[in-house]
Amino acid sequence: MVTIINAENLLLGRLASIVAKRILRGEEIAIVNAEKAILSGSRAHVLTKYHERRTRGSVEGGPFFPRRPDHIMKRSIRGMIPYKSRPGAEAFRRVKTYVGVPDEFAGMEMEVLDEAHRNRLSKPRYVTLGTISQNLGAKF
Repeated sequence: MVTIINAENLLLGRLASIVAKRILRGEEIAIVNAEKAILSGSRAHVLTKYHERRTRGSVEGGPFFPRRPDHIMKRSIRGMIPYKSRPGAEAFRRVKTYVGVPDEFAGMEMEVLDEAHRNRLSKPRYVTLGTISQNLGAKF
């Protein structure tokens, strides 16, 4: 049984940490609407930070940073688990991320994590993951 989480208006870091704990316990999770997840902070600062992450390193040797919002979300979750060990690699295979809602999950009940919701922000400055991806050159 797959747990479906709707990432709309959820803070990326909080969502990633909650999902990381749950997949390490053995739960299978699908995250939909990845492009609608948000990052707190001023638009200029967040876009600059992600542009620097994308252009760091060399073309041949990396480190490689994704452009698409579903891949950025999966990379954030990967950073919170020991993905180079066997339990971490097996846990990482249990998480799937999607842009929008795929047909297989349409009409199904989706979980919304109140601990990661946008209303917890003290200031209303944020940027969506879709905006960051478009700034990096993604076509999704």
